[in-house]
This record gives sequence, structure tokens and C-alpha cells, in this order.
Amino acid sequence: MIVVVDYDTGNLRSVADALHRVGADFLLTADPAVLRQADKVILPGVGEASSAMEKLRERGLDTVIPTLTQPVLGICIGLQLMCQSSEEGDAQCMGIFPTRVLRLPTQTLQDERLKVPHVGWNTITDLKTPLFAGVAESSYVYYVHSFAAELCPATIATTDYGCSFSAALAYNNFYGAQFHPEKSGSVGAQIIRNFLKL
Repeated sequence: MIVVVDYDTGNLRSVADALHRVGADFLLTADPAVLRQADKVILPGVGEASSAMEKLRERGLDTVIPTLTQPVLGICIGLQLMCQSSEEGDAQCMGIFPTRVLRLPTQTLQDERLKVPHVGWNTITDLKTPLFAGVAESSYVYYVHSFAAELCPATIATTDYGCSFSAALAYNNFYGAQFHPEKSGSVGAQIIRNFLKL
């Protein structure tokens, strides 16, 4: 059973559509008992980190999710909430990944201005773990974000946008993608299929 965590942060429809496209059956729920019984758990999210963390706390999920033993995939804010902290709203997060989430720079080292939020297609490199099986280096994925996780030992893919940041993270059974695999075409579909095979 695949469970998508429903904690009122949007993005559920596009994740649901992506799961339908790869032929996966799933359940939307915030019930801790159902999460514990799931074969795979997806934590999506769009919005602001501190308010999203508060929604997890209201449902008691901030203490449940870190104890899960099956594969868990955080997408966008879902990845950020599994980090130690976020500059967005000065949020204390779940602390699964050993890194902080910081605001993206607004200019390059050469003083060129950058648009933040970072919206659109960008490449992922330094791909590691079976999450990226069959995905070529420098494949393009779709981003919509203003904050990103620092590079750390859990980084399994990187992207450059004014700085290098963690495009994806992995620690034990936990995975995270800062980009939106559900909006990243055939590359994203491959990543979702890979996650469902873990």
C-alpha cells in the first residue's frame, strides 16, 4: 500500500496524477496507524516551511514520520521538513537529514542577478542511490522553490543555482527531492517508479 500524506499543504493533485500515470494505487491519509502499515510513504508539500511544520504537529505526524521504517519520499517542502531546520519562518524541522535549509542566493558570485523563487527546469548531477536508476547525469527536472538544503553527506543529487544545493537527499529509508518529480516528465516518472521499487 502506497500512502500520500494529506496534511493540507497542496500539491496532492499533481502527485496523485503522477502516481496514476505510473499505474500505482495509493491512499491519501494523515492517520498515523495507516502510515505505519504502508509499504511506501510520500510526503508532498507546497508552501511555507514553518506553517507546514505546524500542520504536521497538529496531526502528530512530526513524531510519527521519523519513526517510519519503510521507504519515505519527501517532495519539495516534504524534503525540507525532513531536514534539521529551515530559514523560512525560522522553522525547527524533523531532523532526519543532517542539513539545514537556507534561502537561495539572489545573485551569482559574478554579481549577476538571479530570480528567486527558482522556477523552471534545471539539471541534476552527481546522482547516487537506486532512486536515480536509469536517469542520466544532467537530466532536467522541474523546480519551484526559494529555499534549498545545503550539501551534506546525505546529498544524492545536486543542482546549481547561484550555489550548489541538495537536489535530493537520502538517509537510511528516507529520501527527498527538492524538485518536483511529478512535474518532471519522463525523468520524474522514472524517479517515481524507482522509489516505488525500493
